[in-house]
Amino acid sequence: MKTFFTLSLLLLSTILTAQTDQRIYDIITAVSADRIETDIKKLADFGTRNTFSDTISNTRGIGAARRWIKSEFETISKDCKNCLDVFYQKDFVTKDMGTRVPHDAWVVNVVAIQKGTKYPNRYIIMSGDIDSRASDTMDFTTDAPGANDNASGMAGTIEAARVLSKYTFESSIIYVGLSGEEQGLFGGGGLAKYAKDKGWDIIGILNNDMIGNIKGVDGVIDNRAFRIFSEPTNLTDDEKKVRRRRFYGGEVDGISRQLARYVHKSVKTYMPEMNPMMIYRLDRFGRGGHHRPFNDLGYAGIRIMEAHENYTQQHQNIREENGIKYGDVVEHVNFEYAAKLTAVNAINLAGLAWAPPAPSEVKIGGIVEPSAKFKWKKVNNPNVKGYKIYWRDTTSPTWDHSRFVGDVDNFVLDGIVIDNFFFGIATVGKNGHESTVVFPSEVFR
Repeated sequence: MKTFFTLSLLLLSTILTAQTDQRIYDIITAVSADRIETDIKKLADFGTRNTFSDTISNTRGIGAARRWIKSEFETISKDCKNCLDVFYQKDFVTKDMGTRVPHDAWVVNVVAIQKGTKYPNRYIIMSGDIDSRASDTMDFTTDAPGANDNASGMAGTIEAARVLSKYTFESSIIYVGLSGEEQGLFGGGGLAKYAKDKGWDIIGILNNDMIGNIKGVDGVIDNRAFRIFSEPTNLTDDEKKVRRRRFYGGEVDGISRQLARYVHKSVKTYMPEMNPMMIYRLDRFGRGGHHRPFNDLGYAGIRIMEAHENYTQQHQNIREENGIKYGDVVEHVNFEYAAKLTAVNAINLAGLAWAPPAPSEVKIGGIVEPSAKFKWKKVNNPNVKGYKIYWRDTTSPTWDHSRFVGDVDNFVLDGIVIDNFFFGIATVGKNGHESTVVFPSEVFR
């Protein structure tokens, strides 16, 4: 009888731990590969979307593309009773600002904000790039359809807006098309500065750049794996924080890395058929993406993209040489895969926007003691259920152990030696959604 009772408690604990939100599954189902295909084809049909291409034509160039994107966001907003605030955010770029700027021009982003009901100034952002390029980035007239790079990410962002606009959230969500990526990340830089000037509280940016290719240049075909790039630490940390890491750890626990872990965990929970790969690097080797300007200003930001790239289909004039077809054209895009990665974004936008804010002033203690101790500042929100302590082996990439400790502002983990693990705290909402994990920033004795 005692054994049966014990097994029953374990089963009940497993069931409670495994509870999920049906709305997240509904969001995954609602993402349409057909709509994404239509949008990718539309964007590719503008011929070129080079940042410095035609802005007057209604059928060709980046001007026509961004007007169409804005009209799509406006249509979505109309369908959800004006739930989106749609506008252009722009900055003037001149030739002396970079070697990839052929002439002075406005770099124009298309922004759609879905305001939160409780935290309207708290934002989670999904971005795709509007612009494309040919072999020569200074060539703004040659056809550059950019079907995968990056009509796929832009189409995914529009589709996420269609799906999530059917819901309401405590925090705000931004869907944005960024320009000037190929010329030096001008669009992301402009929006990041705009956010800083406006005092936006940004949870993080999910930058989507190339989410539609499943066949790598090495011949590998994989429609389940994708990469999550993230920086290990915060670039804005002062010298004191850098020095403390040497003694207390945190070399791979910056805010961007915690955002990457959040995405990894949610995908493993709700989309177990997918294989998220956390890459411990800002971006691909020696390269960069539109999350970088946000990282530069102290915001969490990650890049989500396909696992296997095909370089014959990136930054290439359309042509055939030695039997190889070069060019970023629609026929190379896998729309079902792009839909999967769009769903990856959508469920994380929703989870973070439904979750309460993370705790602040997280402190850790327990030096030369048999227990780890924690203190934190609670979130002032009646929808908070409590807090969860996470810990992991120092060599583990993910938070592998956790304990929900209730609606308290301190706790002692008896029998857990502080020397052997890394720790963090997350806020848990009554709806089950959690904030990102906060790594301790202070030590107490």
